[in-house]
Amino acid sequence: MAGEDIVALCDVDDRNAAHSFKKFPKAKRFKDFRKMYDAMEGQIDAVLVATPDHTHAVAIMGAIGRGKHVYSEKPLAHSVAEVRTLQKAALDKKVITQVGNQGHSSDHIRFFCELVWAGAIGKVSEVHAGCDAFKNVYCQIGKQQALQTEEHEVPKGLDWDLWLGPAAERAYNPAYLPFNWRGYSAFGSGCIGDWICHVLDPSYWALDLGMPTAITADTKGYDPIKHKEFYPKGTKITFEFPAKGERGPVKVVWYDGDYSIPRPDELKVENRKVVGTGAVVIGNKGKIMHGSHGAGGCRIIPEAKMKEFGRPDQKIPRVRGGHQKDWLDAVRKNQPAGSPFEYGGAISEIGLLGMIAIQRTWGKDSAGRTGIRLEWDAKAMRFTNDEEANKLVNPPYRTGWKL
Repeated sequence: MAGEDIVALCDVDDRNAAHSFKKFPKAKRFKDFRKMYDAMEGQIDAVLVATPDHTHAVAIMGAIGRGKHVYSEKPLAHSVAEVRTLQKAALDKKVITQVGNQGHSSDHIRFFCELVWAGAIGKVSEVHAGCDAFKNVYCQIGKQQALQTEEHEVPKGLDWDLWLGPAAERAYNPAYLPFNWRGYSAFGSGCIGDWICHVLDPSYWALDLGMPTAITADTKGYDPIKHKEFYPKGTKITFEFPAKGERGPVKVVWYDGDYSIPRPDELKVENRKVVGTGAVVIGNKGKIMHGSHGAGGCRIIPEAKMKEFGRPDQKIPRVRGGHQKDWLDAVRKNQPAGSPFEYGGAISEIGLLGMIAIQRTWGKDSAGRTGIRLEWDAKAMRFTNDEEANKLVNPPYRTGWKL
């Protein structure tokens, strides 16, 4: 977005913001987005929010409340209740929004949808999706003792109180920032929150998945009491999506960390590896494997079936210029962008439901499962069989912060 008129920049950390401040010397500088909105309201048309997850909602709401268009990095927010509040506010204020799942503007995701819609693999019943990236970022359990015993001075240039925002007060520790915050449940949503908006997007679109009615998590190296502040060494989360229209029910299984996407037999025959970050989509007539960020490298497997099927007819217009330009064009034309809050926020919500399921894992049962099967009533925004899980749907803010 560097080609636009950047009138203001806001960052709580002068050190990390230095390169952006230098790049846009005419932009006014702020540490508190609330003060920025008050001072610059008349000069701002649109806002990009790229803070850690736990401050997305408050920063976005400040913009929407003033009628500003918003692009938010994914996931849209840090709780299910925040997602729903932002979705409603954006519709009420009629602002143009976009969630930063960049692959949604790619040709690959359109090709995937067209393959599925053309019946290339028949009726889809299962999606096995996951991510094997940045394992040392998402699981920070090894730092637990150091966090409990170390004391650190807040670095010059960092406003730690503002960095915490609505999160509960705690002492500064360099283990949290600038990037590893994703591994702490107070600030991020682990691997699933970071990647599901990229990896599940193709199937969510092609199959019109909607919301799951049940979620179950298996974990490795994780105790939900001892490690509640952390993300597991590995997660395997099963989402059950009900039948919809002409499609039957769909089971989506998420894998990360020490869990990997199962290798299909078709790849064993061809001596090929299964995708590490991406998905294997299973129909009654075949399978598709694809990568991340909009189904990169999308192919029917085995390769012989891909060549036999050929290319489906194009049914979805292509986007030129990328995901950010798609939003900017939508703002100028006053039309919806490709992944508005009602769409991108819904995929974010699925990831957040997965996080809740992780925090409700209690040891293996007789069938070898570790998690409670949470039954989700999306319309009522509550779990029908677990009140402890419901407490995680809308966790409280620190005093002084509100949406």
